[in-house]
Amino acid sequence: MRAVALILIWLASLAGPVVAKTPEAPDAPARLLPGESRLDQARGRLTLTLALSRGVPYRVYTLADPHRLVLEFADMRWPGPDAPVLATRDAGPAVLGGLAPGWSGLVVPLKAPFVLERSAFRQGEGRATLTVELARRSEEAFRAAAGAPSSALAPRRSAPRAAAAGGDMVVVIDPGHGGVDPGAERGGVREADLMLLMALELRDALRRAGDFDVHLTRDADVFTSLPARAALARQLGADAFISLHADALEEGYAEGATAYVLADEATDAASALLAERHNRADILAGVDLGGQGDEIATILLDLARLDIAPRSATLQGDVVRGLAGRGARLNSNPRRAADFAVLRSADVPSVLVEVGFLSSDRDRLELQSPEKRGRIIRGLADGIKNWAEADRAERALLRQ
Repeated sequence: MRAVALILIWLASLAGPVVAKTPEAPDAPARLLPGESRLDQARGRLTLTLALSRGVPYRVYTLADPHRLVLEFADMRWPGPDAPVLATRDAGPAVLGGLAPGWSGLVVPLKAPFVLERSAFRQGEGRATLTVELARRSEEAFRAAAGAPSSALAPRRSAPRAAAAGGDMVVVIDPGHGGVDPGAERGGVREADLMLLMALELRDALRRAGDFDVHLTRDADVFTSLPARAALARQLGADAFISLHADALEEGYAEGATAYVLADEATDAASALLAERHNRADILAGVDLGGQGDEIATILLDLARLDIAPRSATLQGDVVRGLAGRGARLNSNPRRAADFAVLRSADVPSVLVEVGFLSSDRDRLELQSPEKRGRIIRGLADGIKNWAEADRAERALLRQ
């Protein structure tokens, strides 16, 4: 399927930067202005009007199964309880994303086949307005036009790797789930909340260690799509990507920490099931996790992973050894592999860590204990530090 529209407006264009006159800091995230934003319907047409505090890069497209309009923005803050109710008879209510580094989004469910016809962006005094117009068409016309543009799934790198030049190691920590996707829930504990807490603790531990430039894919209870999480690591020029989870099993029993790397085939049935559960979360945002590239692109990705896969495996081993060294409880088989969508970056060593299982009473209690949780945090930090030192030295030798 081809994209209906790909509107990628970079404010630094050939004509020079376009900056809204606003008292806010120039690098402050743009804000949605709820009182001036609305979704209207009349005579087979939908018109979405979003008022922003300033202009930001954005892109718009539609997706099928289910039908929805998707808008993505760079550097955008969404409102909380003051969010406007964007809904009509045939569309909405919209699902708002939250403030997160990189791209965040807004999804408007469509109850009928509406084709995107026009998108207009206007910059005014202290504000910007985005107007999106859709017209009702046949189901065939909708499906022919719908589809996520490839650039929506793989934004280009915008920063060099700092570690390659001897600077701080760039680490992106990914707290699993968030927002409309709470993850596993057991005994009053939400996976999304617990992983955010642990991500913040791990970030602070690495920053105290020095030589680390640490970023989070989300720093609040907001939804961020799986491709956007991996894309952020590429945009920041990350040297390592660590995704944190604590799932719950509906069948069987498991406990203890496990570290995963990417693989087309899972090492076991339980790992395959976990990957399927995690990947399914992106249905909430309407992101198609299917193949996006052509045959040549696939070959290039495979070649890139030839270099990254061994480094990811080494990171995995160091993380497991770090956890063991701090006395954190490990799963009986702590090194596994599966096709996790969040690990599909072709150029960033990536590991997904199940810090425990909320379906295990013992794990759940330990993850809520600052002392026991601290063992996991220190173990993860040790593993990342040990990997970073060895990887930096090996990279330096390869450059000679």
